[in-house]
Amino acid sequence: MKQIILITGASSGFGLLTARALATAGHTVYASMRDIAGRNAPQAEAIAREAKERGIDLRTVELDVTSQTSADAAVRHIVETDGHLDVLVHNAGHMVFGPAESFTAEQYAQLYDVNVLGTQRVNRAALPQLRKQGKGLVLWVGSSSTRGGTPPYLAPYFAAKAAMDALAVSYAGELARWGIETTIMVPGAFTKGTNHFAHSGKPADEARAAEYDNGPYAGLPDAILKGLSGLEPADADAGSVATAMVEIVDMEHGKRPFRVHVDPSQDGAEVVNGVADRVRTEMFRRIGLEDLLHPRRV
Repeated sequence: MKQIILITGASSGFGLLTARALATAGHTVYASMRDIAGRNAPQAEAIAREAKERGIDLRTVELDVTSQTSADAAVRHIVETDGHLDVLVHNAGHMVFGPAESFTAEQYAQLYDVNVLGTQRVNRAALPQLRKQGKGLVLWVGSSSTRGGTPPYLAPYFAAKAAMDALAVSYAGELARWGIETTIMVPGAFTKGTNHFAHSGKPADEARAAEYDNGPYAGLPDAILKGLSGLEPADADAGSVATAMVEIVDMEHGKRPFRVHVDPSQDGAEVVNGVADRVRTEMFRRIGLEDLLHPRRV
């Protein structure tokens, strides 16, 4: 069944791959991004050309997750155009790489603003519509770093993704009685196929970072990237994340899994999340809230 889908941060990476895959599967997809008239104008134009050439319903919409006004306007445009919104995909995010100490507190706040508070702004814009409909899917793009075998030098990003995961878990129970389903997608550390690592942010305190680079941790950045790349199978494809998200969207409402892992490197997150999610399920049953584990049937 054709669905109306909004994806945040869809100018590149998992977001763009998923937007293309969902549109190819027959859905109406809004690939949202900021600054469509400026920095991302070439990307928006390329998406429009692709949609026309391939005959798919892939559109762009201006959405800056750091602005509530922008999020409200994007959702309003979609609802006014199509009459409803079926799926919200929280994909927008940014990565940084370097010693935790060398990032300023302001950098941590900026990263949380995009990766965590951005989802809250978009939720506040979109959830009234989904609740009004009594049906919908919120699909969160998390990271295996929240509970997997995490290497150093990615602390701000890991902390932000962990916060987003905790928010997603809490929202799941609070949306179930509205008929809104939750799935958390957990990609592994794909070192190829996206710009995640290539475009990662750097520490603002370069002098503090240099103390690590020239001290006992000299050479660690290269060792981390080499190690992660070495874990990744030669046939690892970032597109497999998009394929998995299409499968989730196309499932019958009420039958979608709470969490899906796509991690060719097998960093252990699936094991730890399995335990955590089982504990959550048992807790809900013990306190008489088992109905919150599944969306109310419409």
